Amino acid sequence: MRPIANMVNHETNELFFDNLEIPAENLIGDEGQGFRYLLDGLNAERALIAAECIGDGYWFIERASRYASERIVFDRPIGLNQGVQFPIAEAFIEVEAANLMRFRACALFDARQPCGAQANMAKYLAAKASWQAANVCLQTHGGFGFASEYDIERKFRETRLYQVAPISTNLIFSYVAEHLLGLPRSF
Repeated sequence: MRPIANMVNHETNELFFDNLEIPAENLIGDEGQGFRYLLDGLNAERALIAAECIGDGYWFIERASRYASERIVFDRPIGLNQGVQFPIAEAFIEVEAANLMRFRACALFDARQPCGAQANMAKYLAAKASWQAANVCLQTHGGFGFASEYDIERKFRETRLYQVAPISTNLIFSYVAEHLLGLPRSF
């Protein structure tokens, strides 16, 4: 095992197996179906990541809204300006929409129904909404958004991860194109 240093608050490691033999009696499921089982099992992970992103999105929106109400410039809160209000409101709408898709994916998963499409879309929408909320929060705080005391810069880095992991946006697009739109497999 080899640790991988990274810019977010997640421990990441490389794990190597050399010359590992697994007896046939330890086979789980049908031979050759392991990758499909793995992908189906990752639907829960995608829904959980969506939930984390949604929580982050609400965190960013709450911070932006509070700061916009408290920060006084020219004798008035900056939140009185539509140029500050509207991006925060838009980010909130996007997080709420992602949350609905996340609940849909979870309901299907709990009912033991196929939920790959919904889990993928929930993860995509939530990661996108969280990133949008992060950008809005940073923009609302201006230079203070980069100050460690506000925690925004830390969360900003963390929420960016979900655009590429645990499944990338392009793989989600590929899944939707093939499985929902009937387009040919792109890889």
